[in-house]
Formats: sequence, C-alpha cells, structure tokens
Amino acid sequence: MKFALLVLGSPLGSGGADSAWRFADAALQAGHKVPRVFFMHEGVYNANQLAAPAQDETDRLQRWQQLSREHDCELIVCAASTIRRGVLDADESKRQQKSAANLSEAFEIGGLGLLIEATSECDRVLSFGC
Repeated sequence: MKFALLVLGSPLGSGGADSAWRFADAALQAGHKVPRVFFMHEGVYNANQLAAPAQDETDRLQRWQQLSREHDCELIVCAASTIRRGVLDADESKRQQKSAANLSEAFEIGGLGLLIEATSECDRVLSFGC
C-alpha cells in the first residue's frame, strides 16, 4: 500500500510530527511505501536545519532526513507556509531579500499541487497535527 502523509504540527509544539514519523517508519518496515510527506502550516518547522535539540532529545530533523534518504521519500514543504514562517531555501532567501537560508537539504519547497498529486497517486492520505 502507498501512503502520503500531511504533517501540520511543529516538531516541538504537538505530537503530530512525531506520530507521522513513527507511522512512516512502521509502514516502511512493514513493506509499504511512503513516496511523499507534505509539511504545511506549523509542520514546516520540521525542515529547519538550524534547530538544535538538547543532547538528551531526539534529533527530529535527522530522523526525517534518514527516512528520506533510505526510502526515497520526498519531503515537501508548502511554499506559502515556509515564507510566512521564515523557513527558506537559498533561492527563496534571496528572493525575499533575507540574509540566510535554513531549509534542510533533504526537504524541497513545493506547492499544493504536489499534495493533490500525492492524494491521487497513493492509496491513503493521513494527516498529523492540527
């Protein structure tokens, strides 16, 4: 079965992002596919490469990066949500006249069309967070 995931919760503000990662990991271990995870609203904070978790905390960014790398899973952040929340890649940082970029290289900025495409290509779409 193919699952698309929609992550709406921030990595620290809700359990939604952690639940999404745990679901993706379990589904992949069971032989299912997770071709795309779409991060929207507060969920885009999961892609912030400048986040520095305490030593005794889980590195949530590293988990998403590893999942993407090992399972060929696209990590897409909503373009509108990233701009509003200051999670920018180099191109968008330049376009917005900002001095730095902080989007992790494992993630890419995309529009809602990619979410819609995932809903049509996957068997199920699950939403995490609020």
